Amino acid sequence: MAGTDNQMVGILTSSFEQFVCEESIPRIVQCLSILEPNQLWKRPHKNSNSIGHLILHLEGNAKQYILSGVGGAPDHRKRKLEFETTQFLSKAELKSRLERLSKAMKQVLKGLRPEDLITEKKVQIYHMSVMKMMLHVMEHFSYHTGQIVFYTKLLTEADMKFYDDAQLNHP
Repeated sequence: MAGTDNQMVGILTSSFEQFVCEESIPRIVQCLSILEPNQLWKRPHKNSNSIGHLILHLEGNAKQYILSGVGGAPDHRKRKLEFETTQFLSKAELKSRLERLSKAMKQVLKGLRPEDLITEKKVQIYHMSVMKMMLHVMEHFSYHTGQIVFYTKLLTEADMKFYDDAQLNHP
């Protein structure tokens, strides 16, 4: 049974790395590469967020749930500031933050054991299992990556070409 449990940990962690670190983060970085600096922090209206603010929000959420919640690092998140900051970071700094975040998350998840997945921990006001924290971050990254890609396409009219090299149709 232990082999099966270890396989489940492997499947979950490799899925996390694939969907967050190898798909979402590179797509966000690709968006950063084509956006002009003035587009990065533009809000369509007062009730929406800029791409820069969404990136800060993703970083804060993943640090809180994965680095702190799963990994035990101190939680210094100030969620409200992720949406209110006027200290607009450069594209290079945002890219660097995402790359550091990806490495740090992989490091935390590398040490997971089967029993860790069902361990309940506190994050924000919630108590949830490590597995649920990981699933939350995967879903959260997917959701906001879609927003970032959509807004990038709207601002730039770019074709992101995410699947140009893939043979997705049946022969």
